[in-house]
Amino acid sequence: MNLTTDLSDRLRRTINPQRLVDTAVQLVAVPSRTGEAGAVSDRLADILTADGFRVERPAGGHPTAPAVAVRFRSGKPGRTLQFNGHLDTVHLPFVPPKVQDGRITGSGSSDMKSGIAAAVEALRALRDTGALPGGAVLLTAHDLHETPWGDGRQLNQLIADGYVGDAVLLPEYLNECLPVIGRGGLTWKVTVSRPGPPIHEVMRPAEPSVIAAGAELVARLNQLHDKVSAKSDAMAGSESVFIGQVHSGEIFNQYPQECRLEGTRRWLPGTRQEDVVAELRGLFDGLARDMGTTVAAEFHPMRDAFLLPQDDPFVAAFQQAYAASSGGQPLKVGAKPFCDDGNTFWALARVPAVTHGPRAGGAHTLEEWVSIDDLVRVAHLYALTAVAYCGEARARA
Repeated sequence: MNLTTDLSDRLRRTINPQRLVDTAVQLVAVPSRTGEAGAVSDRLADILTADGFRVERPAGGHPTAPAVAVRFRSGKPGRTLQFNGHLDTVHLPFVPPKVQDGRITGSGSSDMKSGIAAAVEALRALRDTGALPGGAVLLTAHDLHETPWGDGRQLNQLIADGYVGDAVLLPEYLNECLPVIGRGGLTWKVTVSRPGPPIHEVMRPAEPSVIAAGAELVARLNQLHDKVSAKSDAMAGSESVFIGQVHSGEIFNQYPQECRLEGTRRWLPGTRQEDVVAELRGLFDGLARDMGTTVAAEFHPMRDAFLLPQDDPFVAAFQQAYAASSGGQPLKVGAKPFCDDGNTFWALARVPAVTHGPRAGGAHTLEEWVSIDDLVRVAHLYALTAVAYCGEARARA
């Protein structure tokens, strides 16, 4: 659909910055560590209900914190654009919200309650202007996003239950580029152990050294990194194996019983997650056999790899909206440096997803902040993207 200057200006005027800020502050004010987002989900549901939207509360396999869903339909045929965000925050001490110097601060202000508030404001603007030419907008918000406390199960179940659009916008704090590719990732944790108890090093038994086994494991993991890093993408970078922690022993002259290692494995589209796990498991099993130790391994997937076909109609609609909202050129394409829920939509439903949120900082720290002016920009952009995308015929069955 052609996005005229008059339409863009009408949507911009309808967006209420104070209402947007109030919504964000109300969400930030509710503590919601991962797995404990029930109260903030209730708060969002109350806000949307008070706005006159019909709210659904699908459990998504997590009944202690049911998700929030709103379907705003134009009453005409067309595509469905989904606004999706997570309401949970990392497990850090709670910081209450504050509005000062053009910013909102507090736990989740950057990651990503304020972005959800911008999506809500976009939904209000579409309703109040009647600008949606066809199709529908589906707004969803959920828990269990942040690793290592959450594993994405609630969103996975929501997608399986049909809470998925033809395309998705996610207001994570990335806006310098249009991300069209991103690596998948998992964390691994290994415990190398011997059967005997800890003992003074001068009394050590004829058992394998878990530190020596750990050192050998580091060498083998580095060799695996050299192998997998040969697979590379110009934007997303290389596949990798990373070792972030090595721990063993309690004091300098104790022969330890365990050596613990933790790290990550990241991969590009085209590499299967199950093959990544099988390769690592084979490496760990081989070490145990060769070194005479026991190796217990845990794997915690973050998200699978992500690919956004640049010829997808959603990309064209987003770029049209971005140019109309910024008065300039389309956004340059690039890579997504982190794993987010866009990876999940692609992996499970082959649905194109664009991560684009407000200018923000301090994610996963005690000093989160988000720009209020940029929240307004994102709300306007989301509304324009819905107008450009939803009025066309459905792209998928």
